[in-house]
Amino acid sequence: MTTQVQTTRDEQDDSRGRKKTDVEVAEDSIQQWRGVGAEDSAELSAKGSVFLKHRSRRLLGDLLAPYKLTVVFMIVLVVIENAARLAIPYLVSLGIDKGVPPIMNDGPPTVLVQVVIAMLVTIVFQAVTRIGFQRLSGRVGQDVLLEVRRRVFKHFQKLDVKFHDRYTSGRVVSRLTSDVEAIQEMLNGGFDSLIRAVLTLVGVGIMLITMDAKLGIVCLLSFPLLMLLVRWFSVNSSKTYRKVREFSAMVIVQFVETMTGIRAVQAYRREPRNAEIFEDMARGFRDINTKAFRLVALFMPGVKLIGNVTIGIVVLYGGFRALEGDLTVGVLTAFLLYLRMFFDPMQDISQFYNLFQSASAALEKLSGVLEQDPEVEEPTEPTPIDRAKGTVEFEHVDFGYVDDRPVLPDLDLTIPAGQTVALVGTTGAGKTTIAKMISRFYDPTGGRITLDGTDLRELSDVDLRRNVVMVTQENFMFDGTVADNIAFGKPEASRDEIVAAASAVGAHEFITALPHGYDTDVEKRGGRLSAGQRQLVAFARAFLADPAVLILDEATSSLDIPSERLVQQALQTILASRTAVIIAHRLSTVEIADRVLVLEHGRILEDGSPAELMHAEGGRYAALYDAWEESLA
Repeated sequence: MTTQVQTTRDEQDDSRGRKKTDVEVAEDSIQQWRGVGAEDSAELSAKGSVFLKHRSRRLLGDLLAPYKLTVVFMIVLVVIENAARLAIPYLVSLGIDKGVPPIMNDGPPTVLVQVVIAMLVTIVFQAVTRIGFQRLSGRVGQDVLLEVRRRVFKHFQKLDVKFHDRYTSGRVVSRLTSDVEAIQEMLNGGFDSLIRAVLTLVGVGIMLITMDAKLGIVCLLSFPLLMLLVRWFSVNSSKTYRKVREFSAMVIVQFVETMTGIRAVQAYRREPRNAEIFEDMARGFRDINTKAFRLVALFMPGVKLIGNVTIGIVVLYGGFRALEGDLTVGVLTAFLLYLRMFFDPMQDISQFYNLFQSASAALEKLSGVLEQDPEVEEPTEPTPIDRAKGTVEFEHVDFGYVDDRPVLPDLDLTIPAGQTVALVGTTGAGKTTIAKMISRFYDPTGGRITLDGTDLRELSDVDLRRNVVMVTQENFMFDGTVADNIAFGKPEASRDEIVAAASAVGAHEFITALPHGYDTDVEKRGGRLSAGQRQLVAFARAFLADPAVLILDEATSSLDIPSERLVQQALQTILASRTAVIIAHRLSTVEIADRVLVLEHGRILEDGSPAELMHAEGGRYAALYDAWEESLA
């Protein structure tokens, strides 16, 4: 659909392949929404709609599968409860027709007392079964929600970096919050209302026909009108509530993305424009919710109107028959009670449709994510590898991000175990792409990449991550203490190991100066630490993980010159006896490398030691080094 928020980032790349910013994506979504007309629903083909519903129902069935016996028992309880509830009007009719006449003739109230006792027993039985159902449904519902949250969280972690590059954090939050809440509302009250409504409609219909066929047929003449009204409501509410979920996601996405990038928003004075975008989305959310309320406002009074007219007809027709002696007062009273029970479930059905349509749209979104296969898949039968030596080879590797435009065309490269290799070159030369592919964030479109002769695609994630670690310039800090962040890749590490790792990279001194030392909370995204301090903690984290291959992608970019010198000294210790790939624009970091590769458009132009390339006449590395020295001056 045109309004669908979950348009992939691949579809939002412009003609030059540049990925749009989140703000531009939001603006596109607004423009799409403004253009929605009556023909919009036609864009979602019947085939596509059926597929989405089938997929969401399959997910729901899979979630409920472990509770089949419990669900059956719950249905039995509901049947018993509704049978008890349906018995009450019938007992009332018996009390009036069989119990009242003896009393009026000065006879013993035996029958009436028996009827009242039966009613009390029925009411107690109904209450007990109701309590049992509520307790079971509450437990099953919460277990299902726990499983949904667990699956979504685990699956988001399994999906590859390419997926997360295009799937915004706001959409992730929307899946795990508003969508799960919609399912929770349906599980908490929706299914209960629907089952009770269906059983009540069937049971009341049977009782009406059984007690008096003529009057029962008169009552059921309203049923086709009710079905037409329900059909109209279901068709329109299905479309409307899907859009409600879409606009709900749009609002969450825009809010989360704005707050996440609040520094950039304030720095570029984007508050007015972002507020305008958010208000436009919020207005759309309001309008579609208003439409949903209008549907309910027409449906529920419509049900009441049909119900009241039917009751009036029954009173009129039944009253005349009672006067003629063709119908007892007790039966007429029971009919009126049954009719009230007959039309009340229609309102329950309308409420269920509200919840069901909202939950269905949420299930469609969640099932779409859960059925998203990672492009970088873990092998079904991985080749075991414990501690790798660290030899990395690129064998005729081809790779491109979009439109099959090659970033690495037919790359051949061998990095012997224990060698430190620096990758240099202009922006877009392919340096970070090589680093990401060694980490297997992406797979090559042609050729293969091996670790000690084993294709990375044949290694389990556990073995690969144990042997290959990448430190980036983002130096992300997680909520918790400094010690927690250092031990992130090795949670079982002792305090002595953590301190040793921090000391090796020169971080121990500033950590001990913090208010609580290693137990200092780093706060949100490491806000309590400077950029350089966060980078040192990231180095300590990598050192503690002790990989065979260490990749440093602009890892010293956040450090000042004195801190960089300290890190360079620490790197001598960190990089010893392990393979290392260093990407740095600061060529001072490159000096510790055994070998330098100068890249351009994914091709290796120069390959040699820093000293050799420095003195190569007319060499590209020498020119880059001269330009870097001039920038320092």
